[in-house]
Amino acid sequence: MSAPKPPKGHFNLLYFASASSHTGKDMEALPAPLPLRKLFDTLEERYQGIRATVLDHSLVTINLSYVDMPSSEDKDGEDNAVVIQEGDEVAIIPPVSSG
Repeated sequence: MSAPKPPKGHFNLLYFASASSHTGKDMEALPAPLPLRKLFDTLEERYQGIRATVLDHSLVTINLSYVDMPSSEDKDGEDNAVVIQEGDEVAIIPPVSSG
């Protein structure tokens, strides 16, 4: 099953494993555009503690391609900064272990 198309002016954010447990959601739509470097700050505002417990150890994809997360304080290269656009699909993928 694929995620529904996000509302106009938004992108879909998919949560997996502990990210889904922390938020209580599998997905949600967030306003776009959003600079990638602000994504974790935005989520921390919505879900207190998610950065330390989930995000700092997670991988992120945009439209199924892995991206490197810049620091929110990193201002170098802002001209080349990745911006999440309307209609994009972003996924938070925490590490998963098996026994």
